[in-house]
Amino acid sequence: METTNILSTDFINFIVVSVLSLVIGLSQRKLYLKNSDEPKIFGSDRTFTLIGIFGYILYVIGGDCLTPFLCGGAALTLLLSIMYAHKIFVRNHMGITSIMIALITYCLAPITYKMSITITLLIVVSILILSEMKEKFTRFTQNMNDEEFINLAKFLIIAGVILPILPKDELIEGSGLTPYTIWLATVVISGISYASYLVKKYIFPNGGVIITGILGGIYSSTATCLILAKKAKDKNEGLSEYAAAIFCAITMMYFKILILLGIFNLTLMLKYWYLFAIMIAITALVALYFYMKNKKDKLGEEDQNNIEEEEKNPLEFKVAILFAILFIAFTLVTHYALLYFGDSGLRILSIIVGVTDINPFIINLFQAQHNVTESLLILAAFQAIISNNFVKMIYGIVFSGKKLLKLLITGFSVICISNILLILLAL
Repeated sequence: METTNILSTDFINFIVVSVLSLVIGLSQRKLYLKNSDEPKIFGSDRTFTLIGIFGYILYVIGGDCLTPFLCGGAALTLLLSIMYAHKIFVRNHMGITSIMIALITYCLAPITYKMSITITLLIVVSILILSEMKEKFTRFTQNMNDEEFINLAKFLIIAGVILPILPKDELIEGSGLTPYTIWLATVVISGISYASYLVKKYIFPNGGVIITGILGGIYSSTATCLILAKKAKDKNEGLSEYAAAIFCAITMMYFKILILLGIFNLTLMLKYWYLFAIMIAITALVALYFYMKNKKDKLGEEDQNNIEEEEKNPLEFKVAILFAILFIAFTLVTHYALLYFGDSGLRILSIIVGVTDINPFIINLFQAQHNVTESLLILAAFQAIISNNFVKMIYGIVFSGKKLLKLLITGFSVICISNILLILLAL
């Protein structure tokens, strides 16, 4: 027999289906052994392997006709239904997971033939992960409050229902401002903030002050700096760790802006990504310096819980509306500043907006089609960041009762001077 016949498509697919069916069966046996108190409704490793082979045989012999495969599926479904009825009425258990996995195993052959081995592998991996994560999913849902699914529904509505139907016609000629761009900016910033909120709340609920700084910086670096500064006001020790957390938030701010640049202006991101990478590295080193300086100081669980209580869900309707209003305002102000004052007007405006939330202004720069050079867009973005960092330093000093005065002046001075030198040399 020739090698090409041995390694035929049918042979390879049979091996794939058999092995993956066995893997599924072994995972089910492991779960049975792990949960020995739960009733076992049918076999595991051999049974699942035979189900996969059974589906393969009926699919192959049917050729272009699916009748044998469908009849076999109907027979398998009937047997599983009888087992499930026994499970309900005799053993008083209602779980259907194993039955669904058996039916998916039966379908591995047509999936492998019609799609690809890669898709088959992804399906099997999904089965293995979902089977093993039952307890984690249970704990996760127990920890969720009643509002979380409502919040998720809100995001799906604003991103998947409202956004696609909005018109793309300019509201003011030459401004680049359309209902679609306004809502797209709102969706993107809300999505990033919401992801950070979920990670902080459910994955790192007691992660400590550094985790608060890292994840809070994605959510809102300004709000995070205020929260950490307020908490530091009540401390006499471990102040360097609070400073480190604040600079972690600044690091994540630079990272988030880089992500926003890639989303709204990929060409600009590919050209100037290294500037943001350098600033990310510098701010991360500043944060690391303060962390190492006082690494033995730890926040207690009570402190972390207090910090968490001050966080707000970023999908609150008023938050989204406020961001949309700010985005419209900054778009119009930028448009008219360029129209009447030219490039100098944009440079001055970028410094002024640092006292507010710079995200709407930054997204407007990256998204709108302003008649300016690419270097001026990046310069304006960095000037807004520098101005905003200066404001955060003032906030941190004031709200910490000047306890972080020296630490914040030192760290922000390094960051701001480095940022200024970088744009002078690069732009």
